[in-house]
Amino acid sequence: MKHLNPLFFLSLLFAVQTALALPEDREQPIHIQADRAEIDDLKGVARYTGNVVITQGSIKITGERATITRTEGGTVDVFTAIGKPATFRQQPAADKEVVDAYGLTIQYFAGKDQVLLIDQARVEQGGSAFAGEKIVYDTARQIVNAGRANGHNITVPSPRIDMVIQPKQNSAQEGNNP
Repeated sequence: MKHLNPLFFLSLLFAVQTALALPEDREQPIHIQADRAEIDDLKGVARYTGNVVITQGSIKITGERATITRTEGGTVDVFTAIGKPATFRQQPAADKEVVDAYGLTIQYFAGKDQVLLIDQARVEQGGSAFAGEKIVYDTARQIVNAGRANGHNITVPSPRIDMVIQPKQNSAQEGNNP
């Protein structure tokens, strides 16, 4: 393992802080916990292993292993978490319910504000759920796309998506209930 360059580490933290969150979360400090870390400054790759937990504002990402890659310019490019399952959690806005996402592999594409969930993928919010082999979740626009995970080794093939949508409560009805 190469020596840990403190400037690289600080720039990585700043880049992750600005890339992994919505505007409210981007102002919060980022915390990474793991049993082991290996940072290769020349390749722009940081690897974390053993009960990895990354938090920033309302965002929480967990996995057994995680890798963060950065561009030549030093900004975070892709964050990958692997677990059984790896998890992504975020409260997208103060008036929105928490989004919980799961997959054996989770990739966060920082520049696109997208989370890619592969293998046993699931996104839940407010009692509604979306499951399939592969799910792409756009955190900025809160859009979910699901389908087959072609080109990936899937442990539990699931050629169809599975959705549960909870009905919205009418506020007038809520007030009339005894």
